[in-house]
Amino acid sequence: MELRSKYLTSGANTAPQRSLLYACGFSKEELERPLVGVVSAHSDIVPGHIHLDKLTEAVKAGVRMAGGTPIMIPSIGVCDGIAMGHVGMNYSLASRELIADSVETMINAHCLDGVVLVPNCDKIVPGMVMAAVRMNIPAVVVSGGPMMAGIVDKCEVSLSKMFEAVGAYKAGIIDDEGLTEYEKKVCPTCGSCSGMYTANSMNCLCEAIGIALPGNGTIPAVMSERTVLAKHAGMAIMNMIEKGIKARDIINMTSIQNALTCDMALGCSSNSVLHLLAIANEAGVKLDLNIFNEYSDKVPNLCHLAPAGPTHMQDLYAAGGVQAVLSELNKGGYIHGEAMTVTGKTVAENIKNVKVLDYNVIRSLDNPYSPTGGLAILWGNIAKDGCVVKRSAVAPEMLVHTGPARVFDGEEQAIEAIYGKKIKDGDVVVIRYEGPKGGPGMREMLNPTSALAGMKLDKSVALITDGRFSGASRGASIGHVCPEAAVGGEIGLLKEGDMITIDIPAHKISADVSDEEFEKRRKAQVMPEPRFKTGWLSRYSRLVSSADKGAVLK
Repeated sequence: MELRSKYLTSGANTAPQRSLLYACGFSKEELERPLVGVVSAHSDIVPGHIHLDKLTEAVKAGVRMAGGTPIMIPSIGVCDGIAMGHVGMNYSLASRELIADSVETMINAHCLDGVVLVPNCDKIVPGMVMAAVRMNIPAVVVSGGPMMAGIVDKCEVSLSKMFEAVGAYKAGIIDDEGLTEYEKKVCPTCGSCSGMYTANSMNCLCEAIGIALPGNGTIPAVMSERTVLAKHAGMAIMNMIEKGIKARDIINMTSIQNALTCDMALGCSSNSVLHLLAIANEAGVKLDLNIFNEYSDKVPNLCHLAPAGPTHMQDLYAAGGVQAVLSELNKGGYIHGEAMTVTGKTVAENIKNVKVLDYNVIRSLDNPYSPTGGLAILWGNIAKDGCVVKRSAVAPEMLVHTGPARVFDGEEQAIEAIYGKKIKDGDVVVIRYEGPKGGPGMREMLNPTSALAGMKLDKSVALITDGRFSGASRGASIGHVCPEAAVGGEIGLLKEGDMITIDIPAHKISADVSDEEFEKRRKAQVMPEPRFKTGWLSRYSRLVSSADKGAVLK
């Protein structure tokens, strides 16, 4: 393919640009090679990112070995766990758009020929992928890899158990010593938190969609194999540049369908709905919530990783990883084997000799956890444009539930009530004004869901919100309610005690309130003042679309 970098490196007219590149220390020989951006989210405050400097150097080595010139570019990245439960969480989802815009800016402003993306955590992964698809240049994702699970009481544990331990502590189930033990042991290494939370969900789906090399989703962060993978990513981008393979050659409707299939089989985070919608939007692929139920209804759930079950990413890796899941799904004809990947080969070629190594971790098609997928979209009079639940993490007795609404305008009010033991068996906790506009930024509700789980209420209490949930949440946690309260959605019209019925198998959620009563309440409704009147979150609130559209900027 024709190199974009010629606008910097070829001809007399670009001598000024070359003089500036020489000032950076590049040699004439380096500038005669393809220029490859290596976008690294390395920082000292995100456990999933603290080691990315080492992986970035490995990527650069791979690029050089294959005849290119690597150029490191930094990226921001928010740690959702650290940002949880305070104003920091307002910035998390919103930062996805900043990341996409900044990657586009740096790559296009400097006419780079391709890009290797080195993220690891929640919004950083989809933000970078969105940029790659938007620019439509050769691109490879190589993530930092998952953290190893911790060990408490001889059992594997991860961050979700830490948040639940706080609930157990508040309920008097564990003492100070027990809480401290969890605090010190649940996150034992660098890497993305070790359950099937949002970061690992997206890293696995990058592999399923073909924009990352096999192993990207599951090779643990601390293994030398991860460094080798990064070197291979550097080599792969050079192969893509040589053959002219671009991001949209890989990410299209066919590969997105593969990602949806893998999503349902793995039991990924409900946040994957937001991110797949956003990536599809950048790829020019029409995708809506209906397709998620289409795939959920036909694709079996094969994995129960934390928080849905006791296994973690290291176990999925040992069982054969994402490629083994794809191989098992392919036996039932669920996978488009012809889809192209960054290996330069098709999915079918990649999985040709791959087998499941542990059917206790990746179940067979004839012995799934359930015949339906890990996610479900619900509709009803309080979610006319839909809402999302991680069905695979819901206890069987909560798949159908009716209870009184306990209504809270914001996460803080709900947490206070839960810790104050004011929530009882059967209740339906409603947290509103936390949507893309109202939050703004759709704060994750891991604190309240973990508090309920830690207090042993996750099998008797449901929670619905126009905000969203961490992939670490479990229980009948129903998020992304659309329309959100801040734009007049019916969730904002609910009153204390309204009876709410949830029927996950039937894809339904509704309040026992008539349309006439809702209209009466609407006329008396007083909207709260915006939480942010200055700064970029104020601008984000005005421009962001609804969750059913991926919460992308208009």
